[in-house]
Amino acid sequence: MDIFERLESEVRSYCRSWPAVFRTARGSRIFDEDGRGFLDFFSGAGTLNYGHNHPHLKAELLAYLAGDHVVHSLDMHTTAKRRFLEKFQDVVLGPRGLDYKVQLPGPGGTNAVEAALKLARKYTGRQTVVNFTNAFHGMTLGSLAVTGNAAKRNGAGVPLNHTATMPYAGYLDGRTPDFLLFERLLDDQGSGLDRPAAVIVETLQGEGGLNGADPGWQRALARLCARHGILLIVDDIQMGCGRTGPFFSFEDAGITPDIVCLSKSLSGYGLPMALTLLRPHLDVWEPGEHNGTFRGLDPAFVTAAAALDLWTGDGLREQTLAKGARVRRALEEIAAARPDAVAGVRGRGLAWGLVFTEPGLAPRVCGAAFERGLLMETSGPDDEVVKLLPPLTATADELAEGLGVLAESVAAVCDRRPVPAAAGRGRS
Repeated sequence: MDIFERLESEVRSYCRSWPAVFRTARGSRIFDEDGRGFLDFFSGAGTLNYGHNHPHLKAELLAYLAGDHVVHSLDMHTTAKRRFLEKFQDVVLGPRGLDYKVQLPGPGGTNAVEAALKLARKYTGRQTVVNFTNAFHGMTLGSLAVTGNAAKRNGAGVPLNHTATMPYAGYLDGRTPDFLLFERLLDDQGSGLDRPAAVIVETLQGEGGLNGADPGWQRALARLCARHGILLIVDDIQMGCGRTGPFFSFEDAGITPDIVCLSKSLSGYGLPMALTLLRPHLDVWEPGEHNGTFRGLDPAFVTAAAALDLWTGDGLREQTLAKGARVRRALEEIAAARPDAVAGVRGRGLAWGLVFTEPGLAPRVCGAAFERGLLMETSGPDDEVVKLLPPLTATADELAEGLGVLAESVAAVCDRRPVPAAAGRGRS
C-alpha cells in the first residue's frame, strides 16, 4: 500500500479503518485484491442501497456506454435525462401526489444542500437557517454551517454564520416539550433570533448517531414552519431512496416539505448524482444562477432510471421494513446481553445503530468486525454508535451472517474490556 501512503493526502479516513486494497464487488460483498470477501454493512455510507453492481442496473449502464451515448451534458437535454425524469415522475412523484420541480445542482449531496439553502434565502429574502443538534448536511461551507459536528465545523477555517441551532427530537431527554425553545424565540421580539428563511432537518440522523424524529415530531415541525412562513427543507440524502422503508423518509409522517435534498443511492450504482426538489412556486432561479460542470452525468441518469424499476409496487418497502425488524431484534438481544457496555438501539428501516456506553468501544467493535470479514462504520458526536447500513437487497442469510459477526465482535471487545471501578478493579 506504499503508493497510498506516499501520494494520497492525510485527509483519507475510511481506509485507515479497513487496511485492504479492494478490487471487486457484487451484491452485499466486496473483495480485496487477494480474493478475501467482506460482507458490506457500510454500503458506501448509504450510497449502495441496492448493493454492488446490481445486475439490472449494470446491464442498462453497459448497454448505454456500448452505444456511444452521451456521457457528459451539463444541463443540455438528453435522452437519458428525459427517461429518468419521466420515470421519476411516474414512479416516485406522481403516486405520492408530490408536485415538485427537479433541480440538478451538482454531483454530491452537499451540492443539493447548498442549492436548497441558496434558494430559501433568495426566495424569502431572509438569511438565517435553523438546523438541529447533531445534524450533518455536508462539507462545503454552507452545508457545514448547518452541521453540528465540531470536528467537521472546525475544518472550515472561517466563521460559519447565518444559522441557529435548535434541539433535535429527544435531545433534552423529554424534560422540555418539543419546540418550546424554538417557538418562544420566534415569538419574542427580544430573543435575537432573526426570522428564519428555512429549517433544515434529517428525519433520521445518520452521521449524528441514528437519532430519529417520530412522525408526530415531524408533523409538529411542519406546522411550526407553516405558521411562521418558514420553508421546510428535508435532507434525505442518506435516508432517502428507501433506506427507512418508503422511498422518502418523511412519507410516514404525511408531510410535504418545501424542498427535499437527495443524493447517495439516487443513481443506485454509486455514480455521482444529486437532486434538489422544490415546490414550483419556489423556482425563482435565473438561468445559470446555480450551476456546476457535473450536474448532468448521463450514466447516472441511466442507472437511476433502472433503479426505479425496483420501486414498482410496495415490495421493496415491505421487504425493507421486515428486514429492519429482524435487525432490530438482533441488536436488542446484543444490548440485553451486555447492559454494562451497550446503552441502547436506535434506527428505522435498514438504518440501525448500537449505542455504546464508553468512548472507544464502538470503533473497537468495528475493528473486530473487520477482522472477521464485516464492514461497518461508527457515527455520533463521540463515535459512540456502531452503524449498520446493509443493502436493502441483502438476503436473510446475509443478514444473519452479519448480525452473527457483530455479536461475536461485541463479545470479543467487551470480554477484553477492563472491569469498571465499581467492581473494584479500576476505571475502564
